[in-house]
Amino acid sequence: MKVDIWSDVRCPFCYIGKRKFETALAQFEHKDQVEVEWHSFELDPNAETKPDADPVDYLADRYGRPREWAEEMHENVTLTAAEVGLKFNLGISVVANSFDAHRLIQLAKTEGLGDAIEELLFEAFFTGGKDISDHQTLVEIGTAAGLDKVTVETMLRGTDFTDEVRYDEQTAQNIGVRGVPFFVFDQKLGVSGAQPPETFLGALQQAWAG
Repeated sequence: MKVDIWSDVRCPFCYIGKRKFETALAQFEHKDQVEVEWHSFELDPNAETKPDADPVDYLADRYGRPREWAEEMHENVTLTAAEVGLKFNLGISVVANSFDAHRLIQLAKTEGLGDAIEELLFEAFFTGGKDISDHQTLVEIGTAAGLDKVTVETMLRGTDFTDEVRYDEQTAQNIGVRGVPFFVFDQKLGVSGAQPPETFLGALQQAWAG
C-alpha cells in the first residue's frame, strides 16, 4: 500500500502531521508493506527570502494582523508541536523561499531518502533556525541525509528537478488540495491536516481493507 503526502517544509502542521502519522504507522499491523512518498507543495511560491526579517512581524504582516496575534499563534503552534515531541524555535526561524528545498527533496527521493530529507529540512527550519533557501545549508542537509555532496551542489547550480516539483504541485491542484499536509491512502482516501494518530490509523486500516 502506498501513502502519498503533500507537504511544505515551511509548514509547521506538516511537521506535526508527520509525527502523528508516524505514530499511527508504527501501530499499523501491515506497516512493513506501506510505501510513503513525499510530494512538493509551496504554501507561498512567491515568498522572498528575508534572513533579517523578524518572523513574528512577518507573520503579522502577511495576514494583516497585530503583532500580538502572531506571537500567540507562534506560542500555540509551539505547544502543539511539543505535544508530539518536537521543539520549535519559531523566534529564530528564517523567512525563506522553499523551492530549492523542494528540488532537494525530489533529488533525495531518487535515492530512497525522501523521508530522511524531509525530517532534516523540518528540523533545520523549525528547530535550528536555518535558512532553507541557502545553498550551502541545503548541501549540508543533503549530505547529512546520505546524498553525494557534488551531486547536490550540481543540482542546486542548475534547474534539475524543477519539473518534478511543478508536477507535484499541478497534481495537488488537480485533486483539489488547497492546504497541507494532505495525505492520500492508496489512491482511495484523502485526509487533510495534522489529524490525531487514531484518525491516520483508521485511514490506513480502511485503505488496506479496500
